[in-house]
Amino acid sequence: MRLSLNQRTTRRWSVAEAVDGCVRHGLEAVGLWREEVAEQGLAESVKLVREAGLRVSSLCRGGFLTAGGLPGDAGRRAFARALEDNRRAIDEAAELSAACLVMVVGGLPGVRPGEPLPAASAREPAAGGFSRDLAGARERVAEALAELAPYAGERGVKLALEPLHPIYCPDRAVLSTLGQALDLSLPYPEEQVGVVVDTFHVWWDPRLFEDIARAGRRIASYQVCDYLHPLPADVLLGRGMMGDGVIDFRPITRAVQAAGYTGDIEVEIFNAEIWAADPDEVVATVKARYEDVVLATG
Repeated sequence: MRLSLNQRTTRRWSVAEAVDGCVRHGLEAVGLWREEVAEQGLAESVKLVREAGLRVSSLCRGGFLTAGGLPGDAGRRAFARALEDNRRAIDEAAELSAACLVMVVGGLPGVRPGEPLPAASAREPAAGGFSRDLAGARERVAEALAELAPYAGERGVKLALEPLHPIYCPDRAVLSTLGQALDLSLPYPEEQVGVVVDTFHVWWDPRLFEDIARAGRRIASYQVCDYLHPLPADVLLGRGMMGDGVIDFRPITRAVQAAGYTGDIEVEIFNAEIWAADPDEVVATVKARYEDVVLATG
Protein backbone atom coordinates (compact mmCIF):
# COMPACT_ATOMS: atom_id res chain seq x y z
CA MET A 1 0.00 0.00 0.00
CA ARG A 2 1.13 3.51 -0.77
CA LEU A 3 1.16 6.82 1.05
CA SER A 4 -1.08 9.64 -0.19
CA LEU A 5 -1.34 13.20 1.09
CA ASN A 6 -4.89 14.42 1.53
CA GLN A 7 -4.81 18.07 0.54
CA ARG A 8 -6.62 19.16 3.71
CA THR A 9 -3.64 18.01 5.83
CA THR A 10 -1.65 20.91 4.36
CA ARG A 11 -4.59 23.25 4.18
CA ARG A 12 -2.58 26.29 3.10
CA TRP A 13 -1.48 24.59 -0.10
CA SER A 14 -3.41 25.10 -3.32
CA VAL A 15 -3.78 22.21 -5.74
CA ALA A 16 -0.64 23.38 -7.56
CA GLU A 17 1.32 23.64 -4.32
CA ALA A 18 0.08 20.26 -3.06
CA VAL A 19 1.04 18.59 -6.33
CA ASP A 20 4.47 20.20 -6.21
CA GLY A 21 4.87 19.22 -2.55
CA CYS A 22 4.00 15.60 -3.26
CA VAL A 23 6.56 15.47 -6.05
CA ARG A 24 9.28 17.07 -3.94
CA HIS A 25 8.64 14.66 -1.06
CA GLY A 26 8.50 11.59 -3.26
CA LEU A 27 4.80 10.86 -2.83
CA GLU A 28 2.92 9.33 -5.74
CA ALA A 29 -0.68 10.17 -4.81
CA VAL A 30 -2.77 13.07 -3.57
CA GLY A 31 -6.31 13.37 -2.25
CA LEU A 32 -8.03 16.51 -3.52
CA TRP A 33 -10.95 18.64 -2.31
CA ARG A 34 -13.59 20.05 -4.59
CA GLU A 35 -13.29 23.60 -3.22
CA GLU A 36 -9.58 23.80 -3.96
CA VAL A 37 -10.04 22.14 -7.34
CA ALA A 38 -12.63 24.79 -8.20
CA GLU A 39 -10.24 27.56 -7.15
CA GLN A 40 -7.44 26.10 -9.28
CA GLY A 41 -9.84 25.24 -12.09
CA LEU A 42 -10.83 21.68 -12.93
CA ALA A 43 -8.98 21.53 -16.25
CA GLU A 44 -5.83 23.01 -14.72
CA SER A 45 -6.03 20.58 -11.78
CA VAL A 46 -6.32 17.64 -14.17
CA LYS A 47 -3.32 18.91 -16.10
CA LEU A 48 -1.24 19.39 -12.95
CA VAL A 49 -1.77 15.91 -11.54
CA ARG A 50 -1.28 14.21 -14.90
CA GLU A 51 1.90 16.07 -15.76
CA ALA A 52 3.26 15.27 -12.30
CA GLY A 53 2.39 11.59 -12.73
CA LEU A 54 0.31 11.52 -9.52
CA ARG A 55 -2.64 9.32 -8.72
CA VAL A 56 -5.70 11.04 -7.26
CA SER A 57 -6.48 8.75 -4.34
CA SER A 58 -9.81 10.46 -3.65
CA LEU A 59 -11.91 13.50 -4.35
CA CYS A 60 -13.61 14.98 -1.30
CA ARG A 61 -16.46 15.29 -1.20
CA GLY A 62 -19.91 14.44 -2.38
CA GLY A 63 -22.89 13.70 -0.20
CA PHE A 64 -25.06 15.84 2.09
CA LEU A 65 -28.05 13.95 0.78
CA THR A 66 -30.43 14.20 3.72
CA ALA A 67 -31.98 17.65 3.27
CA GLY A 68 -34.73 15.98 1.28
CA GLY A 69 -36.14 14.89 4.64
CA LEU A 70 -37.57 18.36 5.21
CA PRO A 71 -41.33 18.52 4.65
CA GLY A 72 -43.06 19.66 1.49
CA ASP A 73 -41.60 21.63 -1.36
CA ALA A 74 -38.55 22.66 0.67
CA GLY A 75 -37.52 19.04 1.02
CA ARG A 76 -38.13 18.23 -2.64
CA ARG A 77 -36.11 21.23 -3.79
CA ALA A 78 -33.28 20.42 -1.39
CA PHE A 79 -33.16 16.81 -2.59
CA ALA A 80 -33.04 17.91 -6.24
CA ARG A 81 -30.20 20.38 -5.48
CA ALA A 82 -28.25 17.68 -3.65
CA LEU A 83 -28.57 15.27 -6.57
CA GLU A 84 -27.48 17.96 -9.03
CA ASP A 85 -24.42 18.85 -6.97
CA ASN A 86 -23.44 15.21 -6.57
CA ARG A 87 -23.70 14.59 -10.29
CA ARG A 88 -21.29 17.49 -10.78
CA ALA A 89 -18.98 15.95 -8.18
CA ILE A 90 -19.08 12.62 -10.03
CA ASP A 91 -18.20 14.36 -13.28
CA GLU A 92 -15.27 16.10 -11.56
CA ALA A 93 -14.02 12.81 -10.10
CA ALA A 94 -14.21 11.24 -13.55
CA GLU A 95 -12.16 14.07 -15.09
CA LEU A 96 -9.52 13.68 -12.36
CA SER A 97 -9.51 9.87 -12.69
CA ALA A 98 -9.97 9.80 -8.92
CA ALA A 99 -9.96 6.39 -7.28
CA CYS A 100 -13.20 7.33 -5.54
CA LEU A 101 -15.55 10.15 -4.64
CA VAL A 102 -15.82 10.32 -0.86
CA MET A 103 -19.45 10.65 0.23
CA VAL A 104 -20.17 12.40 3.55
CA VAL A 105 -23.88 11.69 3.52
CA GLY A 106 -25.21 14.51 5.70
CA GLY A 107 -26.77 14.83 9.14
CA LEU A 108 -30.33 15.40 10.26
CA PRO A 109 -32.32 17.33 7.64
CA GLY A 110 -31.90 21.06 8.13
CA VAL A 111 -29.09 20.84 10.70
CA ARG A 112 -26.13 22.81 9.41
CA PRO A 113 -22.58 21.64 10.19
CA GLY A 114 -21.15 23.39 13.21
CA GLU A 115 -24.12 25.77 13.62
CA PRO A 116 -26.65 26.01 16.50
CA LEU A 117 -30.13 24.64 16.02
CA PRO A 118 -32.75 27.24 15.07
CA ALA A 119 -34.25 28.91 18.13
CA ALA A 120 -37.75 27.70 17.35
CA SER A 121 -36.72 24.06 17.16
CA ALA A 122 -37.40 23.07 20.76
CA ARG A 123 -41.11 23.90 20.42
CA GLU A 124 -41.80 23.40 16.71
CA PRO A 125 -39.18 21.35 14.91
CA ALA A 126 -40.73 21.88 11.49
CA ALA A 127 -40.94 25.63 12.03
CA GLY A 128 -37.33 25.59 13.12
CA GLY A 129 -36.36 24.18 9.74
CA PHE A 130 -34.96 20.82 10.79
CA SER A 131 -36.12 17.26 11.42
CA ARG A 132 -35.32 14.84 14.24
CA ASP A 133 -36.27 11.86 12.07
CA LEU A 134 -32.97 9.94 12.03
CA ALA A 135 -34.42 6.82 10.40
CA GLY A 136 -36.01 8.98 7.71
CA ALA A 137 -32.71 10.74 7.06
CA ARG A 138 -31.04 7.39 6.47
CA GLU A 139 -33.83 6.48 4.05
CA ARG A 140 -33.13 9.66 2.09
CA VAL A 141 -29.50 8.57 1.74
CA ALA A 142 -30.60 5.22 0.33
CA GLU A 143 -32.96 6.97 -2.11
CA ALA A 144 -30.24 9.31 -3.31
CA LEU A 145 -27.79 6.45 -3.72
CA ALA A 146 -30.26 4.68 -6.00
CA GLU A 147 -30.19 7.76 -8.24
CA LEU A 148 -26.46 8.39 -8.12
CA ALA A 149 -24.87 4.94 -8.23
CA PRO A 150 -25.86 4.18 -11.86
CA TYR A 151 -24.75 7.66 -12.93
CA ALA A 152 -21.38 7.10 -11.24
CA GLY A 153 -21.05 3.65 -12.78
CA GLU A 154 -21.59 5.01 -16.28
CA ARG A 155 -18.66 7.38 -15.70
CA GLY A 156 -16.31 4.92 -14.06
CA VAL A 157 -16.50 6.57 -10.65
CA LYS A 158 -16.75 4.67 -7.36
CA LEU A 159 -18.84 6.32 -4.64
CA ALA A 160 -17.17 5.77 -1.26
CA LEU A 161 -19.60 5.99 1.66
CA GLU A 162 -17.78 7.38 4.69
CA PRO A 163 -19.14 6.63 8.16
CA LEU A 164 -18.31 9.42 10.61
CA HIS A 165 -17.83 9.19 14.36
CA PRO A 166 -21.20 9.44 16.17
CA ILE A 167 -20.34 12.93 17.43
CA TYR A 168 -21.00 14.09 13.87
CA CYS A 169 -24.34 12.33 13.44
CA PRO A 170 -26.50 15.46 14.00
CA ASP A 171 -24.86 17.65 11.39
CA ARG A 172 -22.56 15.71 9.06
CA ALA A 173 -23.27 12.00 8.69
CA VAL A 174 -26.17 9.82 9.77
CA LEU A 175 -23.93 6.84 8.99
CA SER A 176 -21.84 6.20 12.09
CA THR A 177 -20.42 2.70 11.61
CA LEU A 178 -18.65 0.86 8.86
CA GLY A 179 -21.38 -1.76 9.02
CA GLN A 180 -24.09 0.81 8.26
CA ALA A 181 -22.16 2.14 5.27
CA LEU A 182 -21.42 -1.36 4.01
CA ASP A 183 -25.05 -2.44 4.22
CA LEU A 184 -26.07 0.56 2.10
CA SER A 185 -23.47 -0.32 -0.52
CA LEU A 186 -24.40 -3.97 -0.98
CA PRO A 187 -27.25 -3.56 -3.52
CA TYR A 188 -24.76 -2.08 -6.01
CA PRO A 189 -21.74 -3.47 -7.86
CA GLU A 190 -18.52 -2.96 -5.92
CA GLU A 191 -17.22 -0.93 -8.86
CA GLN A 192 -19.99 1.62 -8.20
CA VAL A 193 -20.29 1.87 -4.42
CA GLY A 194 -17.75 1.14 -1.71
CA VAL A 195 -16.84 2.34 1.76
CA VAL A 196 -14.17 4.42 3.47
CA VAL A 197 -12.23 3.14 6.47
CA ASP A 198 -11.14 6.30 8.29
CA THR A 199 -9.35 5.51 11.54
CA PHE A 200 -10.54 8.66 13.32
CA HIS A 201 -14.16 7.75 12.74
CA VAL A 202 -14.20 3.98 13.24
CA TRP A 203 -11.40 3.01 15.66
CA TRP A 204 -13.83 2.69 18.59
CA ASP A 205 -16.33 0.32 16.90
CA PRO A 206 -16.41 -3.15 18.54
CA ARG A 207 -17.44 -4.67 15.19
CA LEU A 208 -14.74 -2.89 13.20
CA PHE A 209 -12.59 -5.89 12.33
CA GLU A 210 -15.60 -8.04 11.49
CA ASP A 211 -16.93 -5.35 9.16
CA ILE A 212 -13.55 -4.70 7.53
CA ALA A 213 -13.37 -8.41 6.66
CA ARG A 214 -16.97 -8.31 5.44
CA ALA A 215 -16.27 -5.26 3.29
CA GLY A 216 -13.43 -6.91 1.42
CA ARG A 217 -12.90 -5.32 -1.95
CA ARG A 218 -15.60 -2.74 -1.28
CA ILE A 219 -13.02 -0.78 0.73
CA ALA A 220 -12.49 2.15 -1.60
CA SER A 221 -10.31 4.32 0.63
CA TYR A 222 -8.20 3.89 3.75
CA GLN A 223 -7.68 7.21 5.53
CA VAL A 224 -5.57 7.64 8.65
CA CYS A 225 -5.05 10.17 11.38
CA ASP A 226 -5.15 9.94 15.17
CA TYR A 227 -7.97 10.62 17.62
CA LEU A 228 -6.78 13.22 20.09
CA HIS A 229 -7.72 13.20 23.76
CA PRO A 230 -9.10 15.42 25.01
CA LEU A 231 -10.82 16.69 21.90
CA PRO A 232 -10.58 20.44 21.22
CA ALA A 233 -13.63 22.68 21.61
CA ASP A 234 -14.15 22.40 17.85
CA VAL A 235 -14.31 18.62 17.57
CA LEU A 236 -13.84 18.81 13.81
CA LEU A 237 -10.21 19.73 14.54
CA GLY A 238 -9.57 16.71 16.79
CA ARG A 239 -7.77 14.80 14.04
CA GLY A 240 -4.12 14.50 15.04
CA MET A 241 -0.85 13.28 13.61
CA MET A 242 -0.54 9.52 13.82
CA GLY A 243 1.04 8.61 17.14
CA ASP A 244 -0.25 11.69 18.97
CA GLY A 245 -3.53 10.14 20.10
CA VAL A 246 -5.20 6.92 21.21
CA ILE A 247 -5.48 4.79 18.04
CA ASP A 248 -3.61 1.52 17.58
CA PHE A 249 -3.07 1.67 13.82
CA ARG A 250 -1.25 -1.55 13.00
CA PRO A 251 -4.11 -3.99 13.70
CA ILE A 252 -6.42 -1.85 11.55
CA THR A 253 -3.87 -1.67 8.74
CA ARG A 254 -3.36 -5.45 8.90
CA ALA A 255 -7.13 -5.99 8.72
CA VAL A 256 -7.51 -3.65 5.74
CA GLN A 257 -4.68 -5.42 3.95
CA ALA A 258 -6.14 -8.84 4.74
CA ALA A 259 -9.48 -7.71 3.29
CA GLY A 260 -7.77 -7.24 -0.07
CA TYR A 261 -7.24 -3.48 -0.16
CA THR A 262 -4.20 -2.54 -2.26
CA GLY A 263 -4.85 1.18 -2.74
CA ASP A 264 -3.29 4.24 -1.21
CA ILE A 265 -3.21 5.06 2.48
CA GLU A 266 -4.34 8.67 2.67
CA VAL A 267 -3.34 10.89 5.58
CA GLU A 268 -6.17 13.35 6.29
CA ILE A 269 -5.67 15.66 9.27
CA PHE A 270 -7.87 18.54 10.45
CA ASN A 271 -5.89 20.29 13.16
CA ALA A 272 -5.28 23.99 13.81
CA GLU A 273 -1.68 23.56 14.97
CA ILE A 274 -0.77 21.37 12.01
CA TRP A 275 -2.44 23.78 9.61
CA ALA A 276 -0.38 26.63 11.10
CA ALA A 277 2.90 24.73 10.72
CA ASP A 278 5.23 24.72 7.73
CA PRO A 279 3.56 22.35 5.22
CA ASP A 280 6.89 20.83 4.19
CA GLU A 281 7.65 19.97 7.80
CA VAL A 282 4.17 18.49 8.14
CA VAL A 283 4.73 16.23 5.12
CA ALA A 284 8.09 15.11 6.46
CA THR A 285 6.43 14.16 9.75
CA VAL A 286 3.61 12.39 7.88
CA LYS A 287 6.15 10.23 6.05
CA ALA A 288 8.00 9.31 9.23
CA ARG A 289 4.85 8.50 11.22
CA TYR A 290 3.44 6.49 8.32
CA GLU A 291 6.47 4.25 8.42
CA ASP A 292 6.78 4.07 12.20
CA VAL A 293 3.14 4.03 13.33
CA VAL A 294 0.76 3.10 10.53
CA LEU A 295 2.34 0.31 8.49
CA ALA A 296 1.42 -3.18 9.66
CA THR A 297 5.01 -4.36 9.33
CA GLY A 298 6.56 -1.45 11.22
